[in-house]
Amino acid sequence: MESKENKALIAFRSGLNCSQAVVTAYSEELGFDQNMASAISTGFGGGMGRLQATCGAVTGSFMVMGMVNSKKFADNNARKEETYSMIRKFNDKFKTIHGATDCKTLLKCDLNTEEGQRLVKEKNLHDTVCEKCILTSVKLIDELTGF
Repeated sequence: MESKENKALIAFRSGLNCSQAVVTAYSEELGFDQNMASAISTGFGGGMGRLQATCGAVTGSFMVMGMVNSKKFADNNARKEETYSMIRKFNDKFKTIHGATDCKTLLKCDLNTEEGQRLVKEKNLHDTVCEKCILTSVKLIDELTGF
């Protein structure tokens, strides 16, 4: 069986955004249609619609944790509380590793400018930053959910 890390990287390298890569890596295991997983997470790449707010790998992780807890708990309050707890733990750990959770700080450029797009290519930021955030996200999801 292919690792979730590998699935996520293959998805990202094939053109899915960081959020889609994380969510689709878990779709089969969670019994979630891969096309639906990709569709739901489409708008979260580039820090949510390229707003460069919360990193797409992070928001994708939050979605996965919600799906995991929706399968574990029938009661919505239990789902929410467990998911919120996991998200806070994830956020703290991700920040410890990467220093931030927002796309603009992580990439150190503005994706909405020509200069920012040039820097992404010149500095190979998709490989050096985004892929690391995706891998960290998958590892933290597994750690927090027990996958």
